[in-house]
Amino acid sequence: MSEHDVQMADEEFDPGEEILLGGARKLVMLPGHSSHAASFQIEKEDHTLGNALRYFVNKNPDVEFCGYTIPHPSETKMNIRIQTWEDTKTTAADALRKGLEDMMEACDVISAKFTEARGQFDAAQS
Repeated sequence: MSEHDVQMADEEFDPGEEILLGGARKLVMLPGHSSHAASFQIEKEDHTLGNALRYFVNKNPDVEFCGYTIPHPSETKMNIRIQTWEDTKTTAADALRKGLEDMMEACDVISAKFTEARGQFDAAQS
């Protein structure tokens, strides 16, 4: 596992517990959660991640609601709220994890396509 991987096993992830990424606090589950509804605070992120992550989490059919907010423009924090349908086994933490994984896969595809297109362009210029 690299320093950029984040493990979020439900049984190990408690309210207020900090997930460290590269030695810095990155993700905290906020108090007042249940297995199907939780709010997370992500440090040093803004609308760029918030809107994309909201999109990918909402694509999950087990998710009833997902929204994000930037509490104050002068703070570098983003809060994301996720609610899953209670008749599913998917927890809010599972939905967050899946949304992050889906977003990383999409980024990998975009990066690969860009690299391929750049290579074709460079070859055509030679």
